[in-house]
Amino acid sequence: MNSKNGNKAVVTFGEIMMRLSTPGFQRFRQARSFDINFGGGEGNVAVSIANFGGDARFVTKLPTHEIGQACIDFLRGRGVDTSCVVRGGDRIGTYFLETGASQRSSKVIYDRANAAVTTLTADELAKQAGGDLSNVFEGAGWFHWTGITPALGDRSRDTLVALLKAAKAAGCVVSADLNYRKKLWTVDEARRAMTPLMEHVDVCIANEEDADKSLGMAATHTDVEAGQIDEAGYADLAGKLKERFGFKAVAITLRESFSASRNGWSAMLLDEAQCSTPTRSRVYDVQLVDRVGGGDSFAAGLIHGLTTLDDSREALEFAVAASAFKQTIPGDVNEASEAEVLAIARGGGSGRVER
Repeated sequence: MNSKNGNKAVVTFGEIMMRLSTPGFQRFRQARSFDINFGGGEGNVAVSIANFGGDARFVTKLPTHEIGQACIDFLRGRGVDTSCVVRGGDRIGTYFLETGASQRSSKVIYDRANAAVTTLTADELAKQAGGDLSNVFEGAGWFHWTGITPALGDRSRDTLVALLKAAKAAGCVVSADLNYRKKLWTVDEARRAMTPLMEHVDVCIANEEDADKSLGMAATHTDVEAGQIDEAGYADLAGKLKERFGFKAVAITLRESFSASRNGWSAMLLDEAQCSTPTRSRVYDVQLVDRVGGGDSFAAGLIHGLTTLDDSREALEFAVAASAFKQTIPGDVNEASEAEVLAIARGGGSGRVER
């Protein structure tokens, strides 16, 4: 798809949380202190877009207390437009992270019930935007959301639908990262909510679990836990997703989990405007520092690539290089610049010291 947007803004909507992670690779029971970061699927995408030099606007709701302000300061410090962040509610969601290594998996514990974002209504957001919801998309060409947002509850789902309609009315391309989270809802709940939302989506981003749990469509002959990926199975899945929902493009990330410390990382993109069959990217062997946010950095890289580069193959390689880079950085967000990602995508990434 040709999505060059003349430097129009990318708008994202969702929850951003305070992340409390154990220092180093300590277990929860060992830790006597936690490192503080902020992160969440759509917020991570907005930060990445801003780091690449694009205009990014994040929509959410945060409390008026100092922790809420610290999150605003974090976003503004990364160049994200926070003019559509509504202030109010009692708390910011929190999650605790224990980073795994080798054969020990990472663990996440959520404490996000009744977070401010779950009380956000379309009317509140319209008021924040100057009285009309369409103002959220002023100067915008793209709207991105993830499957985490409708999992937060009925009110979040209703606000998302209102934003999707406003985005389409404004002529925005809409992307969705399916992002199934089993700690937020069941498979049946996810499929009932996510399936009708796909009618608003132009670009679908998924992995093998997301497509199955959220939409009931699975890749064949694949065992990622054993490090086995059948490329034909994923190509078939991309084609079926596009055929069923009419997406303009489908991107599927392919993670081969050799251990908690080492993954194979690549992706596949079906964009029939440029190629009738899916294209697979270069495969990266990533020694993980922090895999949290890897999918978000892929989504941001794909959006940036599709809106700034010449063709979808370049966009795919940019997205995979960006997400491989991110997984070497602690924290939720990708601190990579466009130039750094382009250097890797075009053949760099040897790890040599830069002098």
